[in-house]
Amino acid sequence: MTLKIGDTAPDFTAETTEGEIKFHDWIGDNWAVLFSHPKDFTPICTTELGRMAALKPEFDKRNTKIIGLSVDAVDNHAKWADDIEETQGHRPNYPMIGDTDLEVSKAYGMLPADESGTSEGRTPADNATVRNVFVIGPDKKVKLVLVYPMTTGRNFDEVLRVVDSLQLTAEHKVGTPVDWKPGEDVVIAGSVNNDDAKELFGEWKEPKPYIRLVPDPSK
Repeated sequence: MTLKIGDTAPDFTAETTEGEIKFHDWIGDNWAVLFSHPKDFTPICTTELGRMAALKPEFDKRNTKIIGLSVDAVDNHAKWADDIEETQGHRPNYPMIGDTDLEVSKAYGMLPADESGTSEGRTPADNATVRNVFVIGPDKKVKLVLVYPMTTGRNFDEVLRVVDSLQLTAEHKVGTPVDWKPGEDVVIAGSVNNDDAKELFGEWKEPKPYIRLVPDPSK
């Protein structure tokens, strides 16, 4: 099963580096970013985990929890954290899920549902598809899915930008155009007619009738 935007994120109970969690309870009323890794002690993932640790204060500002997953045991994650701190200058300051039974990876469509066995003896290539980013809202719905190959490091500044957009558009009847950053103009949602738009936004720029631009309403 492939998760789609709008699907309910599968709930699960799992061991993490910060103890056992029940995922939906752990999210609570927050937003969440779940990002996955095919194996501990892999080079690209090492850089990513360090970068997310550096960015955690920015996610905290956005009421967004971050959690990693790797198809290995929690004990291995703890040892890997030493390498991450040594090489990247930041130690993971968020939980890392141990998915030794592959159940979370399968529930999130990153491995086939009929995949047998455990993480024991599996190589990074066996788990190459466990390289996803899921942004999940307080309603526990999937808001974004990104899938990366093992050879390409993820851009977590882009994930922050997406969270900004998702939170803005959840609160206001707008969309964000290409390369948008907070504070830049936004587009009035197509579902809002002109009469309602005047009440909500006043005036707007209209290069085309279907492109109605207004200042960022959160500023």
